[in-house]
Amino acid sequence: MPSKIEKTTQCDALCRELFENPDSAVDYIESRSGGEPVVLLDVGGYFAPALGALCERFSGRVLGVVEDTENGHKRYASTEKLPCPVVSVARSPLKDPEDFLVGQSVVFSTEALMRGRGDILHGRPALVIGFGKLGSSIARLLHAKGVQVTVYDVDPVRRTQALSQGFTVARDRDTALHGAGLILCATGAVSLRGEDFSALRNGAYVATVTSSEDELDLAGLPDVYQRTPDGEHVTRYQTTGHYFYLLNGGNAVNFLHGASVGPFIYLVQAEILAGVRNLARGDLGPGMHEVDATDRAAIAGTWLNYFNR
Repeated sequence: MPSKIEKTTQCDALCRELFENPDSAVDYIESRSGGEPVVLLDVGGYFAPALGALCERFSGRVLGVVEDTENGHKRYASTEKLPCPVVSVARSPLKDPEDFLVGQSVVFSTEALMRGRGDILHGRPALVIGFGKLGSSIARLLHAKGVQVTVYDVDPVRRTQALSQGFTVARDRDTALHGAGLILCATGAVSLRGEDFSALRNGAYVATVTSSEDELDLAGLPDVYQRTPDGEHVTRYQTTGHYFYLLNGGNAVNFLHGASVGPFIYLVQAEILAGVRNLARGDLGPGMHEVDATDRAAIAGTWLNYFNR
């Protein structure tokens, strides 16, 4: 059933491949906003590969990009020379409540899919790869459910944070993979490469908090693995002497159950609108930017006043 927005506004189904090609990216933006000033709202760095071409060849003007996610933030931040301003809300403190609740919904959906196959979390050691805002939320809830949790992060600062919160911290990721019955990937980068999957213990479950192409190198998985459906939204990967389960095709598992974070989403959406306003002013130079702390305080205050009425 069409949403209220779809009934009044043209909404297109977009994919990452469309914007990986500069020609198709420019053609698409031209077809929707030719000759107009445009702000690109991004959720995952989709526009990053073609951003230079869009700024150079678009008949209108790209005022900038507002990016919502950590993996998207990393895509833009790693670009050698950004051709326009990029306002990122990915690391905003206003996003902390959303990230915490998303982590909770990831655990809920993972457990629901496992129970659908007759398995449970308890008695199955878990490895959380990535101890950022999402990963730490996931680790805390798993621990609260009585699950033995090990954490791995490439950042030694985050490993010390995990250790201070009482988690076992893996010194060696490969060894941790061997012992885990559940692997939750929350890095926003590639957590598992093709050769890593053969190190998983038999019957292990793998789930992520983002898209499969960002978190998992499934293309590098050896061809000897056969893929067969095994329960709703569960795929069994099997070869001689080894098998494991992938949840939701490697995409964010929480979206299977709505991924709702309640009214806290309005905090992030308001900051995205503040980013649009800042770009529309035209006084930001090319590079990475954040919304001013004063604006964030005003958003938080307005939100509190409304929901505490």
